[in-house]
Amino acid sequence: MTSTAAKPPRMLRLSAADNVLVAIDAVDKGEVAPEDITALDRIMKGHKMAAADVAEGQPIRKFGQIIGFASRAIARGEWVHEHNTGMADFARDYAFAEDARPEDPLPPDRRAAFQGYRRANGKVGTRNYIGVLTSVNCSATVAGFIAEEVKRSGMLKDYPNIDGIVALKMDNGCVIDYRGAIFDILKRTAWGYATNPNMGGVLMVGLGCEGFQIPRFKEAYGIVENETFRTMTIQETGGTKKTVAAGVAAVREMLPHVNNVKRETCPASDLILALQCGGSDGYSGITANVALGAAVDILVRNGGTGILSETPEIYGAEHLLTRRAASQEVGEKLVEIIKWWEDYTKRNLMEMNNNPSPGNKLGGLTTILEKSLGAAAKGGTTTLRHVYRYAEPVTGKGFVYMDTPGYDPVSATGQVAGGANLICFTTGRGSAYGCKPVPSIKLATNSDTYNRMKDDMDINCGDILDGVTIADKAAEIFDRILRVASGERSRSEDLGYGDNEYVPWQVGAVM
Repeated sequence: MTSTAAKPPRMLRLSAADNVLVAIDAVDKGEVAPEDITALDRIMKGHKMAAADVAEGQPIRKFGQIIGFASRAIARGEWVHEHNTGMADFARDYAFAEDARPEDPLPPDRRAAFQGYRRANGKVGTRNYIGVLTSVNCSATVAGFIAEEVKRSGMLKDYPNIDGIVALKMDNGCVIDYRGAIFDILKRTAWGYATNPNMGGVLMVGLGCEGFQIPRFKEAYGIVENETFRTMTIQETGGTKKTVAAGVAAVREMLPHVNNVKRETCPASDLILALQCGGSDGYSGITANVALGAAVDILVRNGGTGILSETPEIYGAEHLLTRRAASQEVGEKLVEIIKWWEDYTKRNLMEMNNNPSPGNKLGGLTTILEKSLGAAAKGGTTTLRHVYRYAEPVTGKGFVYMDTPGYDPVSATGQVAGGANLICFTTGRGSAYGCKPVPSIKLATNSDTYNRMKDDMDINCGDILDGVTIADKAAEIFDRILRVASGERSRSEDLGYGDNEYVPWQVGAVM
């Protein structure tokens, strides 16, 4: 009878310059890990073990980059985490546009295609929703009543080309300076949702006396009411009951016009993909984010657009993006945004390293530098073409950046307002998220989370740790992008997510 020796735990060295290994399997204290290192502590999945002695104050390196500094001497084989690793400022070489290179997009006749809704303005939708927008929190309840009454009445069943109705409830809109930052952001966000290609019709409901005035909004964008865009206020219409009745009647009149569309073959160059990550873990920058980045490279090659965002979650990795900037001007615009965030957090008695979250840390992430290096991988490897403000219309093709907070609902709201017609969302711990009117495809970074939350996850990227190549996983992701864009429902859509995730950024003072 022969005995089989236990296999050593799997660990990864991500770069020859690294002084940590990442645990694929849990490592028990005293167990001998790869590179003949004896673990001095238990190392949990996704966490880091020192591959060499690190003196106090010396940098900790992962991905070949600095993710923090030893807050005390760390011995080879020791668990490396927040108990012995801290943040410190260090110089970053922005090397503007040094690694920029021209793309070689496929000719139009060789590009991938999907079945989308081509709008009169040339934009292409992947869904066809009716939205009940609000101009102020005071009209949020009425907007919800209107949407619920439309659903309850069953009138949508006669219009098969309409995906549904969603109330997009504002939680601000008043006591704001209409010349200030909050008003500008709310205005861009509201108009961005109203004109998102996934929106077939819009009813905008206000109270009437709020700071975010609908007439001023319409004037700013030259809006003329028509069969698929209507506005009303509760005060002028005569109160809650009359406004709900009038709103339902307005939606009923819209239905034939919104339904009068059909899917047609559209090139992948019409896709604007929002990139998100939430509930990240130690695998995010190894599996799902890298594979999604490779899928973004495929999308860019097909003429499409990928939007990387969440500025606090690229902090410390921005130098990798500025090197890929199309020009020094594009790179400097990103650096200006980073500096604004440093000042913004300082003024609010915060710091950029208040991220990662407790869940991120349980998953193996120690500092924002480590998290950012993994998060930036979602952007792939192509040239950074444009940098946009929050909710600004995304008009450029290729890989672009939009300034947003790291908080997922606020960030995705800005991307959708910018014109995104699809979202890919990676998660390690298991985020629960959806985003009407835009479908969200969820990518699990590890097989444990995927198997535990199968009803929420669309794709398992954890099998990369078992040998599936990044290229094969990227092809799987890109195929799913095309299928969902063509009407296949994502898991979050099946679950009904998306009614509560409209969260415009409140950047200024609320008076």
